[in-house]
Amino acid sequence: MPDHHPARSRRTTERKGDVRERAILDTCEALLAQQGYDAMTVGDIAQGAGITRGALYFYFGSKQEVVTALVARTVEHLWERSRATAQTEEPRQAIAAAMRRTVELWNEHGLVMRTAIDLSLTVPEIGELWSHTADLFITAITAVLERAGVEAGAEPEQASAMARALCWMIERTFYHASQKSREELQKASSTCEHIWLISAGLIA
Repeated sequence: MPDHHPARSRRTTERKGDVRERAILDTCEALLAQQGYDAMTVGDIAQGAGITRGALYFYFGSKQEVVTALVARTVEHLWERSRATAQTEEPRQAIAAAMRRTVELWNEHGLVMRTAIDLSLTVPEIGELWSHTADLFITAITAVLERAGVEAGAEPEQASAMARALCWMIERTFYHASQKSREELQKASSTCEHIWLISAGLIA
């Protein structure tokens, strides 16, 4: 994900390798599993990271900022890999690779992803980050569809409109399946991949 995204400040980019920040984000992810977003406090996060509340505020101004940074960290590496795949691989291989990496992300960080979706309508920073992330994936899906021979354009049967529908279908399908089991998530991924292949005209 590009460092210039508006939801991520220049200061965020500059401190990317900071050990203390990583501890804060790791603690936040653990507390999401233990307590949930609403019950979790800044004090809980600071205590879990082994720092004072004052020290935490040097890095983040609120619980929302911590979660936003956690979401950004979670999706960043997947996006970089998926973008390269979308640009370089044969369409069928690109689709399989994109779905495989998406399953890996949801298996490892499904709670963060679901929290991002839940908060995207009420926390503007997370909503902006999530929408931007979706737009990046829509662009990548569009490129794969066009390379597979789907006509470029925004009409219902054209690549960008189809890509948008596919992106949000995958998001919602993974959201529900990830709450059940890894097996259900894999089944959901296979179904989404099948639909994407049909949409690309790669299978009947």
